[in-house]
Amino acid sequence: MIMSRAFVFPFVFCLFFSAAQHAQSLSSTIVDSVSKKPVPYATVQLNNKGMITNEEGKFKFLLKDRIAASDSLFISCIGYESIGKPISAFTDSLIYLKPKAIELQEVIVSNKNYEPKEIIELVEENIEKNYNTGLSKKRLFLRETYQNNIIKTNYEIKKSTIDAFNKNFLDSVIQTIPKNNVYYTEMLGDLYVSDDAETQKLDLIKASELYDKSKDLDIEMLEKKFNKIAKENIKTDSYFKIKSGLFGTKVDAEDIGDVFKEEVDSTDVAALNKHIEEEKKNKEERREFFLEYKRKTLGNLFQNLPIFKDSDYNVIYKPRRYELTLENHTYIGDQAVYVIRFVPDGSPEFEGVLYINSDDFALIRMDFENTKPLRDFKLLGISVNEYLAKGSILFDKGPDQKYYLRYYNIIKGVRAGIKRPLTIIEKNKHVKGRRKQNELALKIDASFGNINRYELVVFDEESINSGQFEAFKEKTGVLPTYMPDYDPNFWKGYDIIEPNQAIKEFTSEVQSEH
Repeated sequence: MIMSRAFVFPFVFCLFFSAAQHAQSLSSTIVDSVSKKPVPYATVQLNNKGMITNEEGKFKFLLKDRIAASDSLFISCIGYESIGKPISAFTDSLIYLKPKAIELQEVIVSNKNYEPKEIIELVEENIEKNYNTGLSKKRLFLRETYQNNIIKTNYEIKKSTIDAFNKNFLDSVIQTIPKNNVYYTEMLGDLYVSDDAETQKLDLIKASELYDKSKDLDIEMLEKKFNKIAKENIKTDSYFKIKSGLFGTKVDAEDIGDVFKEEVDSTDVAALNKHIEEEKKNKEERREFFLEYKRKTLGNLFQNLPIFKDSDYNVIYKPRRYELTLENHTYIGDQAVYVIRFVPDGSPEFEGVLYINSDDFALIRMDFENTKPLRDFKLLGISVNEYLAKGSILFDKGPDQKYYLRYYNIIKGVRAGIKRPLTIIEKNKHVKGRRKQNELALKIDASFGNINRYELVVFDEESINSGQFEAFKEKTGVLPTYMPDYDPNFWKGYDIIEPNQAIKEFTSEVQSEH
């Protein structure tokens, strides 16, 4: 059946666009035409505006300017044939990309057949020409995902002189702590980048945090129960000796948190005003800490790009430490690309694939994964194992023919454990006779794990001068907005990378009143 143009245009616009009064959003899913699997990290462009698909092949971005059915949508991804055609030509909710596998001799015609090591050396020689490493302002979006889980929580009470600190109480402590927990945080902002990560500046525009606050409330109730027991059994001027095997340390009572903190009397105006001022100060410190943490996180990500000498992924500057194999050639758009696999030959911990532009020798993509633990520490019953670090880094060419970071995705996994005796002894020098008051002795065998993911997309980038960099002053006015459930409207009007299905389906088990 042939549909008329009068029917096709409205159909297409209903399919691709969700209308708003002053803006539209464009969304779809890109899949492999052969395997029917999603195509992650594909570049989608419309009217000089770009977006990256997430790991599920989905994309969505805001269109502030008026869009016509004749405007063209361009889609490209390494290893696939590029697409460029009017929006009216897309009549399905899925967009199919056709794989494009090219043999070596079919692509590169050159007077010289480069060895892999020579290609890598040419990448290094052209770093300054190909990349803007000076002062810049980047509009970016960062999503962080933290997944924590308790693997094992075994213990044995050797001694307890406080009846309330018994097996039933400690079992309730273990049951209260969430066995699995996930926390998402997102932020949009402008990063003012310099050659020193310590001096960079961040202009936060909006931020959110998505997690189950009810699990925190359970822990707060447990803390109140613990504090009640402590107040009834521990003297306020006591100090504590904490011992684990041959090691010990002293902790004063005032250093153990809010155990002895008194409740504020609502009839005492002076005390209440003081409490309010303290809360304001704490909130401002939270703002400053959030801004500082995000700035440092972004600084670490940018500082570790493979185009810099101090990067963990140091194959460009230390190619002799890797076995390099020119596996294939492929295309991104009409540009031929070298595909080089690298495997560590000695101490480096990462293997992966480099995609290098055959014309200007720019690194345009790097996929990497650790081959051995980045850290495997075991000493006296304490263990830390950084077992996972894998991801992808993509660069894109800008209008000035320089390459800029477009997308950065990395997943890190850590396991930690403790298998040691632990003794907490209360002492008090003001009590006549023996200083020792109470004692709790345990034997602990516990282990924990977490997986952290960082997704960074850079939408726009512009070079700035030192005057512009110095003129910008950071503001600490943005705190993340808490969401107990995923809210699809929170980022309405802003460009972000599409959340995956797990985020969209996130719901707190118990709704919090706070």
